[in-house]
Amino acid sequence: MQTRLKLLAFTTMALVPIALTGDLQAQQKPPQFPNMTFFITSTGGPNGANFGGIEGADKHCQALAAKAGAGAKTWRAYLSVQANGGAKAVNARDRIGKGPWVNAAGVQIASSVDDLHSDNNKISAQTILAEDGRLIPSRLYVVNQHDILTGTQMDGTAPPPGKDLTCGNWTSGDQGSAIVGHADRMGLRDDAASKSWNSAHPSRGCSHPALVSSGGAGLLYCFATN
Repeated sequence: MQTRLKLLAFTTMALVPIALTGDLQAQQKPPQFPNMTFFITSTGGPNGANFGGIEGADKHCQALAAKAGAGAKTWRAYLSVQANGGAKAVNARDRIGKGPWVNAAGVQIASSVDDLHSDNNKISAQTILAEDGRLIPSRLYVVNQHDILTGTQMDGTAPPPGKDLTCGNWTSGDQGSAIVGHADRMGLRDDAASKSWNSAHPSRGCSHPALVSSGGAGLLYCFATN
């Protein structure tokens, strides 16, 4: 009888850490948003605006979406590529699917590509959520991260060839600059550019410190194409 009691006590004690570990893992698991089709990345890349090209930026979006339970969809970064040498331009608007798109809270950002590039879209300081549901800090916060990398003109097309406005087509973490948008639709001036979500101004550079210095963090807009 004593042997059975000792065995039962040992088994119970052995199960307690396992149960506690399971609870901790459940608590540490990031929030899941499987229905989300739009987000701003919670983090930038490891080297400023250098993602190893536009494909690397897409992988960054895909990886973060997977952590949030939305990895079954195909994700694309809202970035354009400038024509350079024999390489053709790539327009951000042509690579993100047809819509509609909703954020982690289920709020519809836009119903279509044309709606997204109109004044009717719902991108604002209240709707710019990261893949984990966190609100991206706007100009209303001490830490401002409203500058989002796009390398894109207001209509969603690539800038003309010439001056580098895409950080070497997303391969430079030091030289050049990139067009950024103001995710909160706020700026220092009362004009269309300052209020543009995708084409507010060129960045001060392509390094992480340069992107931070004007109110950014090397973040991207990510859209599900399906």
